[in-house]
Amino acid sequence: MTIPETIKDLLQRRDNLHRFLNIDTLRSEIAEEERKTEDPDFWNDPKEAQKILKGIKGKKTWTTAFDSVNASCDDMQVMGEFFEAGDATEEDMLAQIESTTKLVEELEFKNMLRNESDSFDAVLSINAGAGGVEAQDWAEMLMRMYIRYAERTGYKVVISNILDGEGAGIKSVTMQIEGEFAYGYLKSETGVHRLVRVSPFNAQGKRMTSFASVSVTPLVDDSIEVVVDQSRLSWDTFRSGGAGGQNVNKVESGVRLRYQYKDPYTGAEEEILIENTETRDQPKNKENALRLLRSQLYERELRHRMEEQAKIKASQKKIEWGSQIRSYVMDDRRVKDHRTNYQTGDVMGVMDGKIDNFIKAYLMQFGAE
Repeated sequence: MTIPETIKDLLQRRDNLHRFLNIDTLRSEIAEEERKTEDPDFWNDPKEAQKILKGIKGKKTWTTAFDSVNASCDDMQVMGEFFEAGDATEEDMLAQIESTTKLVEELEFKNMLRNESDSFDAVLSINAGAGGVEAQDWAEMLMRMYIRYAERTGYKVVISNILDGEGAGIKSVTMQIEGEFAYGYLKSETGVHRLVRVSPFNAQGKRMTSFASVSVTPLVDDSIEVVVDQSRLSWDTFRSGGAGGQNVNKVESGVRLRYQYKDPYTGAEEEILIENTETRDQPKNKENALRLLRSQLYERELRHRMEEQAKIKASQKKIEWGSQIRSYVMDDRRVKDHRTNYQTGDVMGVMDGKIDNFIKAYLMQFGAE
């Protein structure tokens, strides 16, 4: 593609984004909502005020990103005119095209995260499968991988609850990952992750296969209406485990929430169990546990709506052993996603949190749906 053709293509993609994102409508809605914030009675209803402010922030995310694309496209057009007149070098022209292309591609990719829940923070849970210490070690490796991903992305990680393994690793962990579009990006990680390696815990040095399940749900806030039936709710308290500290193993700050959930559509019943040891403050831990419960209830309702609309593909099936979404084969230096067939030989990079290409491949294939 020639330079003029490339410029024309990028300008067309810019115009498509303007249309797909409804930029003019978003600007009008932002202006209208910002006028509401100027009302002297705006903070009389704090919950509603926070909802409006969050809405403004979310919409500005799209308009600000588009403004960057638009400005870069304008600069590219000007540079193109200089280049045609011989007043700009080909090197400068290509550099401008490259920077513009990057902005356009980033916004096109982000455009796949348009569902209401995509902009939420995420609750990510990992559970070791059968296999004892080897599976527990694998679960801990995955926990580190997601923590490193969050650090690279600028997300905040809060460990809500963790259950150490026997001998090594962890049996389970629940983490809150907070940041822009955290759930939208990490929802692709839900499923069973399979590890194949020569186990350091096997005296014969045999190659072993281990599994761990990952579940990602949107972390709902007060702006989302979720009904919790108090009559189905019960609490236990326990002493937090772990190392040291005046309160640890002395004060029952840990909380265990039990919720007798009844599916409103099928009538099926099950107990939802949530533990929280995030702080030394029992009331605070109760508040956090309730928030995690509301997130699960919201996610179940969201899943039902998606199923009703027939928009869940076979690749998004429930977690079941044997339905692995990704394999990490250490000896062959290969990590492969079985839904998209994307794979890489940079195993150590992946385990250090470089999972962006897996997420992108998933969203490129399934995100638009």
